[in-house]
Amino acid sequence: MTSEQKPKAALFYNYPAGDGDVYPQVARDKIASLTDLYPEVIHTGNFDAHAAHLADTEVIFATWGMVCFEEKHFKAMPNLKAVFYAAGNVKAFAQPLIDNDIILVSAWQANAIPVAEMCLSQILLSLRGYFRSVRQYHEIQNATAKAYPRSGVNGETIGMLGMGKIGTRLRYLLKDYPLKVIAYDPFLTTERAQELDVEAVSMEAVFAQSSVLCNHIPDIPATRSVLTESLFRSMRDGATFINTGRGAQVVEEDLLRVMQDRPDLTALLDVTDPEPPTPDSALWKQPNIIISPHIGGTIGDEVTRLSDLAIAEFERWIAGQSLQQQVTAKILETMG
Repeated sequence: MTSEQKPKAALFYNYPAGDGDVYPQVARDKIASLTDLYPEVIHTGNFDAHAAHLADTEVIFATWGMVCFEEKHFKAMPNLKAVFYAAGNVKAFAQPLIDNDIILVSAWQANAIPVAEMCLSQILLSLRGYFRSVRQYHEIQNATAKAYPRSGVNGETIGMLGMGKIGTRLRYLLKDYPLKVIAYDPFLTTERAQELDVEAVSMEAVFAQSSVLCNHIPDIPATRSVLTESLFRSMRDGATFINTGRGAQVVEEDLLRVMQDRPDLTALLDVTDPEPPTPDSALWKQPNIIISPHIGGTIGDEVTRLSDLAIAEFERWIAGQSLQQQVTAKILETMG
């Protein structure tokens, strides 16, 4: 393939390399070998200065800090055919691209890996009673801090809300442990549940039956404020609620009220609404609520997984093969 035959491409993002270089030099060199790559990285702040040179752009390789396309972007790049997004959630910018019949690929499958890994670690710690024991140890400072039933991993029930990319990856990781997994997902078919070896149940059953439950439901208008007081109050003694989904899915006043009444419970929140909570929020002060600063996603050296997936999908596309990670209008409706 000659340089004249290679598709014109550009990098679009505004993400600090100090948080993990999604497109390190080796990735850029790979893209440059496959395309006629524009030499500058484009973002919202410099787009206008480069717009005149982007008219022939057919392919964009992007990651966090992707430009939200407006009419001026489409006019400047009338030949744009595909965007390969080396990150997860595309909701902030996807709809105009899909509406203009531009192929959109997301590395959401790769981005699900670290979230699932973090949930696995929190599940295993919770099953040992780690978080509850630590709280009580600080209070009573003797061995009775762990004097309550702790089942460990043998035969316990883990509940999942949502069986998308993250839920599926987590289920795969949990297969190494003798655990029962139940799940609520309105889109989970009987065949898919059997394939994943999960028992499909109601949302109420996930809360009432699980020793540890994880929220991975998609961030769509219909799922806002669906996790309410009655659900949290139905949790088993010593149960743990893990939220790596979205804070807006939880009625936080309800969660706080139950956690105040039930010191046996634990809530591990990697997301809140707003994020972070306001400085005067009571969530900060509640001992059995642990808030982390949205660290579940891809970081550090892990980020190269994302560009590797984006480049692999581009190679499939240029070879005329079926894409594995394309975001269609239907998928976007339920994407987390």
